[in-house]
Amino acid sequence: MTDRDDTSSRMNRRDFLVGASGALVGSGLVAAGWPASGAGASEQPDLPGAPQPPNPHPSAAATAFGDLKTGMVQANGLEFHYVEAGSGPLALCLHGFPDSPFTYRYLLPALAGAGYHAVCPYMRGYNPTKIPAQYTNTKTLAADVAGLRKALGGDDKGVLIAHDWGSVAAYGAAQLEPSAWRRIVIINIPPLSYDGSIMFQYPSIKREFYWWFFQMRVSNDVVRLDDFKFIDGIWADWSPGYDAHEDLPHAKDCVRNPDNLDAALGYYRTFFDPKRFMTPEMIAEQSDTWGKPITQQVLYMHGSQDGLFPLDKDALERMPALIGPRASAVMVDGVGHFMLVEKPDVVNGHILGFVTG
Repeated sequence: MTDRDDTSSRMNRRDFLVGASGALVGSGLVAAGWPASGAGASEQPDLPGAPQPPNPHPSAAATAFGDLKTGMVQANGLEFHYVEAGSGPLALCLHGFPDSPFTYRYLLPALAGAGYHAVCPYMRGYNPTKIPAQYTNTKTLAADVAGLRKALGGDDKGVLIAHDWGSVAAYGAAQLEPSAWRRIVIINIPPLSYDGSIMFQYPSIKREFYWWFFQMRVSNDVVRLDDFKFIDGIWADWSPGYDAHEDLPHAKDCVRNPDNLDAALGYYRTFFDPKRFMTPEMIAEQSDTWGKPITQQVLYMHGSQDGLFPLDKDALERMPALIGPRASAVMVDGVGHFMLVEKPDVVNGHILGFVTG
C-alpha cells in the first residue's frame, strides 16, 4: 500500500495517522481536565513559581491521616507543609516520586510511640508545599533537609529516614552536615556510585525510561492523562502485586495542579539535563553533593521485588562499602519499591530496631 495524495475519495495514510494520533491525544487531554483546543488556554511557563490556581481536587490529608497533625514551617527559603506525630528528638521522614507523606502513615505513629517527634514534609514543589521559583537540584534538596532540621528543632539525637528522591536528599544532607543525624535509614535508592555503574545497561534504560521521557515537555501532558494512569503504572511496575488504591489518590493530589507536576518533573530535568548530563562538571558536582562516603551510622534497606532497582544478594552485600564505613544493609523479602506500605510491620520493625539501638 502506498500513500495517495491524488484522490479525494480516500484519506492519505499519513494524514490519517497524524489526525488519529492528534485526536487521541487531544481527547485524552480534555478528559484529563485540560481545555479543548481553541478554549483560550495559556501556555505553561518554562519554570513554575507563579501563584497557584485553586486545586479542584483538594487533598484528603486532613481526614486520611487519622490522629496525625499537620503543620507548616519555613526552611531554606520555602514554605513546607508536613504531617507529624509525637514529641522528642526529631525523626525526619522524606518521600519521593510519585508519592506523598501518606506512605509514612504507618511509620510516623510507630516512631512517635518510640519517643520521637516524627515529621514527614511534602517535598519541595509537592502540594501543599510551595512551588519554588526554579527547578530543584540535588544541592537544594540537601540544603532543604538541613533547613528542615534546624526549623523543626532537630539536635544531635535526631534520625533521618528517606525513600526514593528523599534518599537522594538524605545522601546529600549527610554529606553536607556530617555531624548531624545520629542514625540514617535509606530505602531503595542505591548510592550514586552504584547508580552510575548500571545506568547505561540495557535493562536499566528500559526500567528507567521515565528519566529520559521527562526531558520532553509533552511528558507534563502525558502524565496527567486519564487521571494520572502513568502514576498507576509506575506503582504497579515498582511494587508488583501491591494494591495501591489507598496511596494513589494522595500521590496524585501532590501533583494534580500542573505547576506542582512541573516542579516534580523538574527534579529529573535538572539531574538529567541533556546539555549537562555526564559532563565532567556535572559528575564532579554530583559527587561533591551526594557521592561521597557517609560517616554517620546508616541502615540501607531494599525490597527483594523492587521493580525500579532490582538488587541480588551480591549487589546488596556491596552496598555498605559504597555507602560508608558505618553502614549496614538488609533485604526485605516480598516487597517492592514502596515497602513502607507493603509490609509495614516488618519494615517498621527494622527501622525502629535500628534508630532506637
